[in-house]
Amino acid sequence: MAEFNNPQQEPGIDRKLLIAFALTFLVIMLFQPLLKKYGPQPPAKQEQPVTQNPSAQPAAASSPPNSSKQMQPAYVPPGIQVTQKSAPLTASKESETVVENDVYRIVFTNRGARVKSWVLKKYTDDKNGQLELVNAEAAKQYGYPLTLWTYDTELRDKVNSALYVGSLLSGNRETDVPSSFPLPDKVTTPGKISFQYDDRGVSVRKTFTFDRSSYVIEVSTTVEVNGAQVTAFPMWPAGFGADMTAPQYATGQIMYQNNDKVERLAIKKISGNGTIPGPFQWAGVSDQYFAAVFLPQDQQNAALVTLRNAIEIPHSASDKQLDKIDVLGAAVGSLRGPTTARLYVGPKALSDLESVSVPGITGAEPDLRAIIDFGWLGIIARPLFLWLKWMYLHIVPNWGWAILLQTLVINLALLPLRLTQMKSMLKMQRVAPQIKSIQEKYKKYSLRDPKKAEMNEEISALYKKEGVNPAGGCLPLLIQMPFLFAYYRMLNVAMDLRHAPWLWIHDLSAADPWHILPIAIIVTMFFMQRMTPQAGMDPAQQKMMNLMMPGMLGYMSWYLPAGLGLYWAMGQVIGIVQQAALNRTSLGREMREMMAKRARKKEK
Repeated sequence: MAEFNNPQQEPGIDRKLLIAFALTFLVIMLFQPLLKKYGPQPPAKQEQPVTQNPSAQPAAASSPPNSSKQMQPAYVPPGIQVTQKSAPLTASKESETVVENDVYRIVFTNRGARVKSWVLKKYTDDKNGQLELVNAEAAKQYGYPLTLWTYDTELRDKVNSALYVGSLLSGNRETDVPSSFPLPDKVTTPGKISFQYDDRGVSVRKTFTFDRSSYVIEVSTTVEVNGAQVTAFPMWPAGFGADMTAPQYATGQIMYQNNDKVERLAIKKISGNGTIPGPFQWAGVSDQYFAAVFLPQDQQNAALVTLRNAIEIPHSASDKQLDKIDVLGAAVGSLRGPTTARLYVGPKALSDLESVSVPGITGAEPDLRAIIDFGWLGIIARPLFLWLKWMYLHIVPNWGWAILLQTLVINLALLPLRLTQMKSMLKMQRVAPQIKSIQEKYKKYSLRDPKKAEMNEEISALYKKEGVNPAGGCLPLLIQMPFLFAYYRMLNVAMDLRHAPWLWIHDLSAADPWHILPIAIIVTMFFMQRMTPQAGMDPAQQKMMNLMMPGMLGYMSWYLPAGLGLYWAMGQVIGIVQQAALNRTSLGREMREMMAKRARKKEK
């Protein structure tokens, strides 16, 4: 999708407005003495309303709530613009307000009307502490959540560092009015708070609405300069606090849904400060397990600014070496007028994402479930996860045991295919001498010789006569591999398996800390190779494969998620039991006798 970097207002309009306001101000100052002397006088007993200005009158801001002289924030009715003629509206000092519901605890500061802390109460970090989603180090350099993005860097710095006046609101969106000032230290949900700033022609208003138990908040922002609307997007600028290591940062990506298409941009595809125009149903940033996604109300005029910056993190807890890594962020808003959007900040858990509705687009998901990327095997991975979760909720309340139970069921279901594989391999063993004879017959011809085609025709006729399917022995493996790949993908994206314990393993989504499962895969694979008759393979080659295959797969599984290792090792154990039983049948005994006979011929 095409990008554009800086939509601007009409050239020279800011300068003209500045000159006009300067002349107006000069005229007012010159005529002020005449207006005081000859102008209409107010009634003697009528009190003048107090204009809100916390920086000029801090005593009024701290007066008791029931005082009749308590100042109210400068509420702007709909349709009325704040211009330079209004008194400055700024706070005298920095303050913090905590908003807490069942799932999060958010700390706002009035400096920039931004978020200093965003804790998810149901989750813990890698050190078993509270899960902080604000990346403190990156935020110090590149901005805290819900700061504003503007194309004018000077204006951006001003609106994100100013001291805003906060208030608690009541009423609906059209008629919300201040119900508490100053903003209390803690706000209970559901609730709505507002931050306002107005000084030297710059007027900003931010409103946030919270409910009782959802990860979604509503964000509304308006920025005006000298009465003219300025494009300004709320943003999540600097990754997540859950990122602790370079590999975790590497899972970051920018995501958005454009009508019925979902796009995912990895770090290498993102240029900092680039603008992608909509329409967007949702857009934002995510890492492996968490996401901050905006759902703009004005989808057609929505735009996404991609943010990419670098920070340095310790290579390890005990190492002073620093790694330079990239941190992603996103700003989303409307290119035409104020921005109003819902913002989901929380886990990439299927149940939570499916609870957030997305306005319908034909052919698209009705909620945020597409944020989870199950990959090209999602048609298998997602049902596998739902089935696994059902087992966890209704049969065994432990993810590790649920994986073992699911593995058992899958392997029992594949047992008929294993039997078909053995039958196919036996038939291949029976026709092996005849195939070898045919190959010897055409040995003298080159590969390009037309006679080679006759050889293939004779072999195909032999297969057809004996009822042999050359691919029959590979069919069970081809069916099992998608389950293995789907399991791998599922365990990498399933939030529910994060920090899920099982016996000695504290996190099934991470590698086995003692590498017991990879070793078990090597051992079981070795026994499985020795027990399984391999049609058409030379005994020397078979011995080599018996060593190389387990070693190679064991190396591949060394750092794989423990949940995948558990599935793999359990599948091998079940396979050994099944193969031992099949080897005792008449079919199995016949195959092993043929293999032994062939080996004796080779020795002679």
